[in-house]
Amino acid sequence: MNLVVGNHFDKYRSSNPLHRLLMRSFLGSAKELLASISYQSVVEVGCGPGDLAWNLFGETAAQNDYLGTDISLEQIEIATNRYPELRFLFGSAYDLPAGDSQYDLCVACEVLEHLDHPSRAVQEIARVTRRYALISVPWEPMWRVLNVCRGRYWSRLGNTPGHVQHFSRARLRGLIESSFRVEKQHRPFPWTMLLAQKKTPDESTKD
Repeated sequence: MNLVVGNHFDKYRSSNPLHRLLMRSFLGSAKELLASISYQSVVEVGCGPGDLAWNLFGETAAQNDYLGTDISLEQIEIATNRYPELRFLFGSAYDLPAGDSQYDLCVACEVLEHLDHPSRAVQEIARVTRRYALISVPWEPMWRVLNVCRGRYWSRLGNTPGHVQHFSRARLRGLIESSFRVEKQHRPFPWTMLLAQKKTPDESTKD
């Protein structure tokens, strides 16, 4: 089973004005979507060094039960040292260290594109959340076009190392709708971001 660790470019601390603009848009979309729902507990898949979690949940760390997971022990160590207010554990997207329907919300941002079997990860996300999922992926083919335009990864036709899946917006919705109802979609360029609600057993049976 191939679990691809992505590149760990520190996009949250970049001094590049364009990177900072894109990340403000990304975080703004995530915060707007999360503000539309109610949740008390969060599990994150592929938390990396914990920066997304801190930007989204840091101010309410004491109020929210948060668990960040990643397959990189190095990233877990960095996250734990950087954000001791939050909790981080080793965990695969295919086998999360959480019980069935344990968390109100599962966050999986910039994860599915790294997986050989994203449908299995979506099933696991649906297992551990009782209500919602916040999911984002790079918008293809625009992501690769932008890489080429900025002179990156030409020999790979603009494909970022570690990206083994390439999601159009239609493909992402199709994948997510196997287990969730998509409630809202935002398009912070160059990503696709979905807020989805877990289907009831009756809804899943009808599908």
